[in-house]
Amino acid sequence: MFAIIQAAGWPIWPLLLASVIALALIIERFVTLRDHKIIPPLLLEEVVGVYQRQGVSDDMLGKLGKDSPLGAVLAAGLRNHRSSRYVMKEAIDEAGRHVAHDLDRFLTTLGTIATAAPLLGLFGTVIGMIEIFGSQSPTGTNPQQLAHGISVALYNTAFGIAIAIPALIFYRHFKNKVDTLVVEMEQLAAKLIDIVHGERMDFQAQQRV
Repeated sequence: MFAIIQAAGWPIWPLLLASVIALALIIERFVTLRDHKIIPPLLLEEVVGVYQRQGVSDDMLGKLGKDSPLGAVLAAGLRNHRSSRYVMKEAIDEAGRHVAHDLDRFLTTLGTIATAAPLLGLFGTVIGMIEIFGSQSPTGTNPQQLAHGISVALYNTAFGIAIAIPALIFYRHFKNKVDTLVVEMEQLAAKLIDIVHGERMDFQAQQRV
């Protein structure tokens, strides 16, 4: 591996840094964007049960807000449970935008790496081409410099593409996952609004059963 890095020349170092950052972001997003961590199963049912039995308290809202991103959205709605449906929905929308922003964290960086990696590879290719042309002289060609220039050009091109492809795939995957999670949270929050305002009879009947 070290021999390859030596053959690729100094332009490979920005690509190696980008690959390390991309790998760290991918691992972090895999750990953070787990479904049960963002939208715990049965959380809405538990919140509705507590709300119907005990009402809303500061202690309950504090615990719910720290439970998960979905909990933070539901807590924002319940803080305004005495207000109109419109006010409650606005509070949930504001909390939802904040949660969505947190879920999107680092995705812009990952997308930037996916876009920049081929350009960094192209930059290395240009450096290699310069070395290739520099190997030509009136007295002949310097074989060692020519071979090194070719290595720099090819290795950097390959590294740039190799980094960009998985970074782009995971960026698209996480972006779609975040969009799906946000939609699910919106649906559950809408159910909570209907329940609080007495317009979700099917859910209430299910709770009694």
